[in-house]
Amino acid sequence: MAERDDPRISRPSSTRGGSAATDHAVRRRLGSPPADGAADVSTAPTDTAMDLGAMGAPTSREGNRWAVRRRGAGRRGAAGGTGATGRTGSSVRSDSSGRTEAKPATRPGRSSSGAFPDASAHRRYWYVMGGLVVLALAFGFGLLAIGNPMPPGSRGFWLIAELRATSILVMVIAAFCQATATIAFQTVTNNRILTPSIMGFESLYTVIQTGSIYFLGVAGVVALQGTGQFLAQVAIMVVLSVLLYGWLLRGRYANMQVMLLIGIIIGGGLGSVSSFMQRLLTPSEFDVLTARLFGSVTNAEVEYLPYAIPLCLMAGVLIWLNARTLNVIALGRDVCINIGVDHGRQTIYTLVLVSVLMAVSTALIGPMTFFGFLVATLTYQLAGTHDHRRLLPVGVLVGFVVLAGAYFVMNHVFYAQGVVSIIIELVGGTVFLIVIMRKGRL
Repeated sequence: MAERDDPRISRPSSTRGGSAATDHAVRRRLGSPPADGAADVSTAPTDTAMDLGAMGAPTSREGNRWAVRRRGAGRRGAAGGTGATGRTGSSVRSDSSGRTEAKPATRPGRSSSGAFPDASAHRRYWYVMGGLVVLALAFGFGLLAIGNPMPPGSRGFWLIAELRATSILVMVIAAFCQATATIAFQTVTNNRILTPSIMGFESLYTVIQTGSIYFLGVAGVVALQGTGQFLAQVAIMVVLSVLLYGWLLRGRYANMQVMLLIGIIIGGGLGSVSSFMQRLLTPSEFDVLTARLFGSVTNAEVEYLPYAIPLCLMAGVLIWLNARTLNVIALGRDVCINIGVDHGRQTIYTLVLVSVLMAVSTALIGPMTFFGFLVATLTYQLAGTHDHRRLLPVGVLVGFVVLAGAYFVMNHVFYAQGVVSIIIELVGGTVFLIVIMRKGRL
């Protein structure tokens, strides 16, 4: 009605049939968008456009823009109750003349594409790294100094500390191997509830130890202790795993699920063979075997370290250098093929390096089935990133903190030195069950 009663708007005389044309002309001069949504071109005289601007209504040249802003402001006000949008919207304000003006809202600082979603996640990562380093140093110093019967600074103190330093070095190697191997294995299998243990490494180690005692007796096993036995175990584990991967991942029917199922079957079969031989051992032989089948840093000998350290460093560094490819593999096989990454070749390459790490760790300290799974799960929760260049260092630190912390607590709080591996397996198995039952929320 205001449009019809405004004396400043000139209307051409028309009959009843021409009223529609008259209304259309008025709407065009007031700047309203046409009914069909087409772009509007101003045909009003200059003086009429100036009069409409003085009334507070936009001219037809900016009518579409004004209407879009008003509609957008109405929708945002109905959704959020304010004139400002959310994080990526814009705020609308009107001046005294009735004109509306869109003003971009302030966006929170976000990083570009990278390892972290925003700056706060990046800072949190470095806080976590700092906290893990402090805990690792504290537990390491506690294992070296606390409980040392000799006076600090004396020659006897340093001799005992040197003996304990060997155990700490073995913990570092075990944490490095288990964390790196488990994270890489879960990436290539695209499953966070699997560990390299599913491929039968622990079962193969158990068969080797049980068979040596069954066929050679305790005296024969003691005679065979040394570097040769350690290297032989590592070589057997790596060769069998390479043959398994090459057969199941490079054949005509290459399938990761088939490989995992065959690994489970092989592990179960080897476990049955070990159980059969263990039932035929004498009680004294069974006691010796049981002590060797528990994962413990005391199983490692100093003479193993010159061979274990280079193997671990070689495999770990190669996996870390291949971290960008692991980031792509984590996206799936189809994505790898689309961007030109040889998924099968990279999978076999990574699994061979994982085999080296798991073989060294198992032959050095014995089987620890759920330790790697526990470390990998904690790493994903603490790191807050998908980038393997950041995940792997956090995983190594978490592994050492868990292992050294468990030994420190059991040795100096509960005074139970022989049950560390049992506690770690119990906690790791509990976490495994929690992840299974709450899958999708962790």
